[in-house]
Amino acid sequence: MLRKPLLLPLYTLVTCCFALLPHTLGGEPGPVYSRLTAHEWGTFTSIADSTGRAAQWSPLTGSTDLPAFVEHFQNAGFKLGLRGTVRMETPVLYLYDSREETVSVKVAFSKGVITEWYPHASRVEPAANIFDGTLYQPHADGSIAWDSLIVSPSLRAEFPRENLDNHYYAARMTSSTPLRVKTPAGEQQEKFLFYRGVSTFPVPLSAKLTTAGKLLVENRSEDEIPNTILLERRGEQVGYRIGGALPKDVVLGVPELTATIDDLGRDVEGMLVFQGLYQDEAHAMLETWRGSWFEEGSRLLYIVPTAFVDGVLPLSINPAPSQTVRVFVGRLEIVTRATEKAVEGALATHDRATLKMYGRFLEPILATMIQEESNPARVQQYYQALNSYFSSEVAHNRRRD
Repeated sequence: MLRKPLLLPLYTLVTCCFALLPHTLGGEPGPVYSRLTAHEWGTFTSIADSTGRAAQWSPLTGSTDLPAFVEHFQNAGFKLGLRGTVRMETPVLYLYDSREETVSVKVAFSKGVITEWYPHASRVEPAANIFDGTLYQPHADGSIAWDSLIVSPSLRAEFPRENLDNHYYAARMTSSTPLRVKTPAGEQQEKFLFYRGVSTFPVPLSAKLTTAGKLLVENRSEDEIPNTILLERRGEQVGYRIGGALPKDVVLGVPELTATIDDLGRDVEGMLVFQGLYQDEAHAMLETWRGSWFEEGSRLLYIVPTAFVDGVLPLSINPAPSQTVRVFVGRLEIVTRATEKAVEGALATHDRATLKMYGRFLEPILATMIQEESNPARVQQYYQALNSYFSSEVAHNRRRD
């Protein structure tokens, strides 16, 4: 496996050291800031179709990975069947301040709808009912707003907790300033603003398998993609290849399955720090998504250009922070022949455990397999498998609601 070493410039290392200094010296709970500072991370998740571009898809799962106190557009199963090109997963916005201050925050979402959030928001638009297909018709951009958010550095916060092994809580492991929101049902407290959504915007790159089995990655945005990683996991074996910055296009070879999850995690975390996150923020992001980013299958992870993020997800904060950093990781799932063989074998042996590993991507994976299949009987088998899995997920979400 070929990897480029990650060399962090001096200013990045110094920033990280100062961000962690209070922890290492046992002083205050977090760094002291003279003015409001905002740091945000998030993930844009897609799956490539046969042309290499982000496919229209539905994940066949609802919001079952979130604690029950998280608020939803309609209900926890609302996203089940809502089609789009991008699942915007867990943007987390941290605020830092040395004094108590009331701020307002608004985020708009191009061609999308906000589906989950916490704490309670002042407004989530559009307020009208959304049904499958609406995102592909002309409609107002989705948005969410917190009008009177209290940033409270001296707050002895009592954050809600349930299902303590839920990956939601990893995002709290930072020195960010606690937040308070007053609601009709009482005050809510959290370490960050959290939201999710679904959209139909085209992602800034494409990734298509070549006849030689390599991956052609093309930058389709106006800005350089800061970094890329092609990774593959098969059982306990994992491999990855760091593609580096992407001004235009690159061909990446299949990574050898000789690496470890720990190696991969360290490299990803280093990339996040290099993009401007504090070390504890980068670690919190990695721990939040480790189980998903590094799961079975093949995918391309990439740093989304900041200009692209600001274009599809414009953020406004009042009063304006002295510093705003936004680091988003794009995830583009790749349907390789190895993935197709694994799914095909699981269907033949009724191996639901394997199907569950590919669960939320099962629809677009089977769509690719159907497109390639010339045997009508096999095509019918794929459709029956898809309908069966969909029905079981619908039943699961109804029981949860």
